[in-house]
Amino acid sequence: MITKPFIVGITGGSASGKTSFLKGLLDAFSEDEVCLISQDNYYRPLSEIPLDPNGIENFDLPETIDHHRYAQHIEQLRAGHFVEQLEYTFNNPAATPQIITLKPAPIIVVEGIFVFHFKEIADQLDLKVFVAAKNKIKLDRRIRRDTEERGYDLELIKYQWENHVRPSYQKYIKPYKAEADVVIPNNQHYQKGLDVVIGYLKSKL
Repeated sequence: MITKPFIVGITGGSASGKTSFLKGLLDAFSEDEVCLISQDNYYRPLSEIPLDPNGIENFDLPETIDHHRYAQHIEQLRAGHFVEQLEYTFNNPAATPQIITLKPAPIIVVEGIFVFHFKEIADQLDLKVFVAAKNKIKLDRRIRRDTEERGYDLELIKYQWENHVRPSYQKYIKPYKAEADVVIPNNQHYQKGLDVVIGYLKSKL
């Protein structure tokens, strides 16, 4: 039986399949059993996002994340407190961000590309899961996602991949793969790995 929250960290490169994996994981538990706290909602304001040498915002750097606040909120959930955080709307001016209320649960899922990189977050994780996929597969997925869901131009997607996403993965994400407790290969599917993680977490309840 879990006497204090069990904290699971899930990371991987952009378009490795984390979102789909997460959905499968969360669907296996009730709302009272699991709480998801996502790195995406801790991006700094657009005015604080660093620019690359060509004057284009680079969202794939650790400094784009308010990781101190993120770590603090994880600590508060672990201590049994409710947390409120403003939703991140991917700089969409037409979207009105909502206040997200997170409630403590026996299992807390911490998700994001830098959650192993930030020591004050990584040190709180009881289980580290790394979702992996080949670069070409990740690029194809990112192109589909960003054109269909976010309306991005193909040239911009490829530019971001070569200049922001891939270098960031090599420097800030991939080195922590060796520290993961579980590596989920997701070039085609992840179901077996997902089943293993779900089974392990259910054994903790």
